[in-house]
Amino acid sequence: MQVILLERVPKLGQMGEVVKVRDGFARNFLLPQGKALRANDANKKRFDSERATLEARNLERKGEAETVAEALAGKVFVIVRSAGETGQLYGSVAARDVMDALAAEGFNIGRNQVDLNHPIKSIGLHEVTLHLHSEVEIQVSVNVARSAEEAERQAHGESLTSADAIYGVDEDALRPEDFFDPDADGNAEDDE
Repeated sequence: MQVILLERVPKLGQMGEVVKVRDGFARNFLLPQGKALRANDANKKRFDSERATLEARNLERKGEAETVAEALAGKVFVIVRSAGETGQLYGSVAARDVMDALAAEGFNIGRNQVDLNHPIKSIGLHEVTLHLHSEVEIQVSVNVARSAEEAERQAHGESLTSADAIYGVDEDALRPEDFFDPDADGNAEDDE
């Protein structure tokens, strides 16, 4: 199906371009979201007459997204979850949880704007990409910890999943020789 793009769509094209897409993508995503029009003569004339207002609206949205991006720059959002001794979460942190953490700080971001390819399943600092506009994206840090105190320690660079933090052992002092004898191959006959 041929469509006229009403805004920039990543990996597809710029505003005003006529592109060929699969029918399902057009019917289920582009047309209902208002991102495109079917490419026929009537819609081409309509687009040409509305082009200036569409470009102005797009610039306005982009400007708003850039101001939100400036406010988000350098922020770290803390999410407290239960986790085991090794730092493995008893569940996961999904896009909805990131959205809720942003909302608690006063940022109104939709779940579809949070680009989280895989759910977060361990404590630590994680980078999450937010798509605020088709041309504006930003990376924010999400600090997943078992408590606010642990989040503070992680923010200062302390590792809470290392052997030292968990077992009180210095990782540099651990050597493989301490756990097994490299000369022993398990055959008692060789010892004779």
